[in-house]
Amino acid sequence: MALFDQFVSLAEAYRGLQSRPYNPFDIAFDAILSPTEARLQGRQILLLGTNNYLGLTHDPTVIAAAVEATREFGSGTTGSRIANGSYAGHRALERALADFYGRRHAMVFTTGYQANLGILSAIAGKNDHLILDADSHASIYDGARLGLAPVTRFRHNDADDLARRLRRLASLPGDKFIVVEGIYSMLGDTAPLRELVEVKRQWNAYLVVDEAHSLGVLGASGRGLAEAAGVESDVDFIVGTFSKSLGGVGGFCVSDVEGFEVLRIASRPYMFTASLPPAVIAATAAALRQLRMRPELRHRLTEHARRLHQGLADAGFELGPEPNPIVSAIMPSPEAAFALWTRLLEAGLYTNVSLPPATPKGLALLRSSVSAAHTRDEIDAAIAMFAEAGRAVGVIAPARASTAGGAT
Repeated sequence: MALFDQFVSLAEAYRGLQSRPYNPFDIAFDAILSPTEARLQGRQILLLGTNNYLGLTHDPTVIAAAVEATREFGSGTTGSRIANGSYAGHRALERALADFYGRRHAMVFTTGYQANLGILSAIAGKNDHLILDADSHASIYDGARLGLAPVTRFRHNDADDLARRLRRLASLPGDKFIVVEGIYSMLGDTAPLRELVEVKRQWNAYLVVDEAHSLGVLGASGRGLAEAAGVESDVDFIVGTFSKSLGGVGGFCVSDVEGFEVLRIASRPYMFTASLPPAVIAATAAALRQLRMRPELRHRLTEHARRLHQGLADAGFELGPEPNPIVSAIMPSPEAAFALWTRLLEAGLYTNVSLPPATPKGLALLRSSVSAAHTRDEIDAAIAMFAEAGRAVGVIAPARASTAGGAT
């Protein structure tokens, strides 16, 4: 048996993609012109699949902060946080995050993936229990797998099923940790956090909320779903990323739990990974300031998300249940998803193909993500391209198509 025979079916599927004019998993842009435009093979493309929610990747203050930090501190730290990789900027960013969330403690990780890996593998010991929403992100599952605690799944967004699971675990020793997301990354739906909090209180569990896609999107201050739902004091750990609304890379966790700082020497993904470069830390701090000072970005993002969701629904697409910045069109098959994605790219619109096992219920999705940097005209152009391409590949019926800009 050859070393990689275990991946034969996966390799065959990938070779099939390589024979297409475009491979959705191997796109390399010639240039990024703005948060909403790129150049691909010499053509200008409208970006609708970047998670650049607040459009801060090209913000002048963010770029200036990164440049200045590089000049002053160099290109990288060359070490982990517990070795030589903690600079003044790392601690300052942690203080800024703690202040933003009104928490006593904050830790910064090198990626958002590692934040879940580092927190979940450390907080739950072998006698504890992790109870995960079934649709949780891969980083949550991998964080649970890295630790020693047994894992229980509950049905997606089902507070009653969560209660049943906790009831069965009630007689077992150890702490119980419920793990959910603010906005789920595939269909863009939110967790029923108030109902989940009631269950958490009833069974005296801890609650971890991954706000990766809801930071800068939800809540009066942009702190995420916990703020929007009015239950921040009931959330014990908030995990998030810098790679969505803050336009960079990295992750974090904030908490008020006593003794939190011991995680700096207990979390292996924190201890044994080189820390973020000074440029990224400075850019993230600047982006966080922009998030706090410019609520109009969040308001514009919400308006665009609703406009896109309504426009695609009017055109006849089956969509995820909520008009959040993630707007996913449910496709009848992976082949249909590839066909529509290719047609849209040829028309000048970039989106994402999402397929099982990354998607819930084995769905094939064409996933879009809106930015505050988009204009109304760009959103309407995207709706028009979706409608035309959807009719051309037979995903929507011509009778159900509507003109672009029908959303308000």
